[in-house]
Amino acid sequence: MINVTKTFFPPLEEYEQHLQRIWKNQWLTNRGALLLELEEKIKKYLEVSNVIIMNNGTIPIQIALKILGGNGEIITTPFSYVATTASIVWENCSPVFVDIHPEYLTIDETKIEAAITPKTTAILATHVFGNPCHVIAIESIAKKHNLKVIYDAAHAFGVTYEGKSIFDYGDVSTCSFHATKLFHTGEGGALFCNDELLNHKMFYSHNFGHNGPLDFHGLGVNGKISELSAAMGLAVLPYIDEIIQSRKDVVDFYTEHLDFAKLKTIKIRENTTWNYSYYPILLESESKLLEVQKALNTSEIFPRRYFYPSLNTIDFTKGQSMPVSEDVASRVLCLPLYKGLTNDELELITTTINRTI
Repeated sequence: MINVTKTFFPPLEEYEQHLQRIWKNQWLTNRGALLLELEEKIKKYLEVSNVIIMNNGTIPIQIALKILGGNGEIITTPFSYVATTASIVWENCSPVFVDIHPEYLTIDETKIEAAITPKTTAILATHVFGNPCHVIAIESIAKKHNLKVIYDAAHAFGVTYEGKSIFDYGDVSTCSFHATKLFHTGEGGALFCNDELLNHKMFYSHNFGHNGPLDFHGLGVNGKISELSAAMGLAVLPYIDEIIQSRKDVVDFYTEHLDFAKLKTIKIRENTTWNYSYYPILLESESKLLEVQKALNTSEIFPRRYFYPSLNTIDFTKGQSMPVSEDVASRVLCLPLYKGLTNDELELITTTINRTI
């Protein structure tokens, strides 16, 4: 069976070495030595100034919205995982959707200003499949209208744009370290913020608001991650370049062997160093997508419809029509992409798709 993704497991003995440190320290959570080491190594690898590792990729978005959203209108994309929009609603803000670019699949920056109202407080955009939004244009719009910018960068670990980490853009960027991601801690995530004062507020907000054991900076929740998860991250991180290279090899195979006369894939924004996190294809129609999906399933190959449905159509958003996003969501299929896929498996996938279309 070939699934859309497969978790990378580091050598067991290397993970066990980190576990032995936990047993020696007798410290399982509350920002222990392994977590602190992991944060430092991630900062060095990504060349960023701050990182707060948390227990999943959604809590950082919720904390950012709690602090920056002000219960206002949040301009966002309808083409993302549901957590992006759900976090807006959960934090008592109102999602205002802006349609996406038909090639990059990120929020269409040329349509943002028309959606701004006196109630708008922030822009929450997604670097879809690790493909950067037009961050320069978004920053300009945000400054003009005094808005905050939050990036859902769940897919973007290791991505650079214009020579620097994608996490350096916006007021806050978030990432997922879920088991399905390139870099993972089993379950986890992170928040990146360059502003030291804002970063401090984000930090204590993920730790119950603590200022020492008996005092509090302010309101907070429990967004901490355990040492067990940090151990997994420490065991995975040394392999991240190898993981990215192996995924590039898969993407190169798809690019060389798929019949692009009858399908398309995402256009990666110029001046981007991509991380090959997903490989979406766009079929001619939803009916053709379902036909391809059925043919692949028959051969025990299981791609996934990332992202479906368009988030403006789900019950708790009641969003206006987003023609591009709705069309893309109906026709997009993410192909299997992970370290360890063999050429024979890739040949089966591409041959099945080409024959079906």
